[in-house]
Formats: sequence, structure tokens, C-alpha cells
Amino acid sequence: MQFAFIINPYSAKKNYQPFLDSLRKKVDNPLYLVSKSLQDTEDFIQNNWENVDVFVAVGGDGTISVVAQKLINTEKILAVFPAGSGNGFSNENNFNKNLDVLLAKIRKGKYKEIDTFMVNDHFSINVSGTGFDGKVVKQFEKTSRGFKNYIKVSIKTFFNYKPIKIKFFDESYKQYNGKYLMLNIANTRQFGNNAYIAPMASKSDGLVDLVLVKKFPLTYSAFFAFRMFTKRLKDDEYVTYLPVSEIEFKVNTKTWHIDGEFKKIKSPVHVKVLPKSLKILI
Repeated sequence: MQFAFIINPYSAKKNYQPFLDSLRKKVDNPLYLVSKSLQDTEDFIQNNWENVDVFVAVGGDGTISVVAQKLINTEKILAVFPAGSGNGFSNENNFNKNLDVLLAKIRKGKYKEIDTFMVNDHFSINVSGTGFDGKVVKQFEKTSRGFKNYIKVSIKTFFNYKPIKIKFFDESYKQYNGKYLMLNIANTRQFGNNAYIAPMASKSDGLVDLVLVKKFPLTYSAFFAFRMFTKRLKDDEYVTYLPVSEIEFKVNTKTWHIDGEFKKIKSPVHVKVLPKSLKILI
């Protein structure tokens, strides 16, 4: 199968050269792009569309999402070489930093179809959300990234963050109207760094898990973190899971993250699953 690599030069602390050196040693005249912009990526995919079967995103969830959006509902296959700070989508789909393994998978050319989803006009593949984690991502993007900085920003934000107000349009969900610490839309199980916000989520069931988390007391925070990192989060007095294929609601904030990238999104918010819309390498 013919393949091409799209490299986000700002991922992995801007140190993509070792990957490129390794690729050149293992592949004769590899086809690749060190992307300078979204338009750069789009042009590269379009210009190589007829001759490439597998497009490999080299970066984090945001980079993967940008590439994946151009491949949905087509015969083209997405592959990933993880180079982000959290790598949630890569972790959930068994992509690692072993280039030999990735090249062997490409030669076999096997794939599966997974769901993606939209938040208004924003495309998402992994986990998106608003409230506390949207604010954290906004602040996190001002740092040098890394898991330690994410934890520092999360703790600082938690103590100062006021709950958001959510109002659902559908009568059957109005019982869930109220104030929440955060709302997440999970197509896969984890944010990244093996933090499992939705341990029961499936990326191929035609549904996303809407995760509603109420602001909890400090005494519950360690328990919440323990459950999240051990895949044990479940419905309780602070956490509610709503599996949905489509839903609409209002929320009194524009601060969102889409696959870990900060975005401003106005209400009302319309979430819609795109079932089996993306082919990924296995």
C-alpha cells in the first residue's frame, strides 16, 4: 500500500527530526510533509489523494483530527505515529512509537471502521468537552505542555472554577438540566495519558458517552482521580453517563476543547455521531 506521513512540527516539543531521520533510514524516498498550517495539510492530502492509500498523522490528537477529517467517508485509511502530550486516540487504537511495527501494519493494509462525531461544525475523533477541562486546555496551551504541567494547571483551575449551566432541549433529558463542573463527549474511553473519563465508551457502536460531572468536594477528588486512572469511573452522585447518537443543549460558556485543542463554540450546541465514518489501520 502507498503511504504518506503528515508531521506536525510543533508536537513532541518541536523535536521531530529524530523521527524523520529514522523514517529515511527505513523507507527509500518517503513521502512526507512537515506541515506549516491547516491549509498546508489540506493541500498535501489533496495533491497526493490518487496515489496514497494510508495517510499517517505524526502528532497528538489535534493533529490526528485534522488529518482524519479529510478522510471520513472515503476509502482512505488513517494511521498514527503518536507525538502529542496525551495521545489518547493513539492509546485507544494501539498505535505506539515503534516505527517498524507501524510500517509492518501498513504493509498488511488491514483496517477497521470507527465512529467520529460533530460538535456544531467542529469535527472530533476522541474526546471533546466544555467546562472545567475546556478551561484547563485553554490555560494548558499557554505552557510548554507535558503531563506535569497539565496536572498543575488542573489543580489551579479546579479551586477557582465556577460550575457551568446546561439546559437540554429534548424533554427526555431535562431531568439532567443543571450546574456541572464539566461536560465531556467521549467517542473513546480516555482523554490521554490513560485518564479514562468514559471506561465503557465504544468507538464503533454509533454512540458517544455524554459525561456530566458535578463539582465535587476536595475530599472526593483523590477518589475521582483514582477511579479515572484505573478505568473505574461510573455513575454516582457526581458522575452521570448518557449514551447518545445525537443531542442538543445550551451551555453558558464558549470555552471548549475539541480533541484537546482549545476552541470557542457558541450555544446552542448540536452533537451528532457519524457512524463508521473513518477507516483506521489495525
